[in-house]
Amino acid sequence: MIYKTNKMTTQINNPRITIQYCTQCKWMLRAAYFAQELLSTFSTQLGEVALVPATGGLFAITLFYYPLENDQTEGQQPEVQETLLWERKRDGGFPEVKTLKSLVRNVIDPQRDLGHTDRALRSSTAATTGTTTAGDTADTTTASASAAGTTEPAEKKEECADCR
Repeated sequence: MIYKTNKMTTQINNPRITIQYCTQCKWMLRAAYFAQELLSTFSTQLGEVALVPATGGLFAITLFYYPLENDQTEGQQPEVQETLLWERKRDGGFPEVKTLKSLVRNVIDPQRDLGHTDRALRSSTAATTGTTTAGDTADTTTASASAAGTTEPAEKKEECADCR
């Protein structure tokens, strides 16, 4: 199947992820880290993870994929679906890696177990709701700190004029 974006046509067989990042804000390393994590986890299930330079404070992660077989109507060629998984301004900052992996998994292979990533997500959810899940032995203070998004340093970053 071929899809078009900004005068570009590409053949996709497996899902494709684009990570648009602001070059003025110097978010390339963050984008590359997310790409590495996704490719490590979904090595043969992803066709491509593309880093797309942008400006204006943009940080967006988009997934292009064919719908699952049971979602297609018989006899029709499937349309490539586009899902905005994360957008910095819409979603309030940057995703945690485990959250991003979960978002990708939920679209491309909902039955897949992400192992420790799923357990960490359950622990974070349990810590924020005040309940514990059987078999989860994670430290609730660590889980609540990561759920609160305190993984970023406390220092204030200087933004470029376009990013405000």
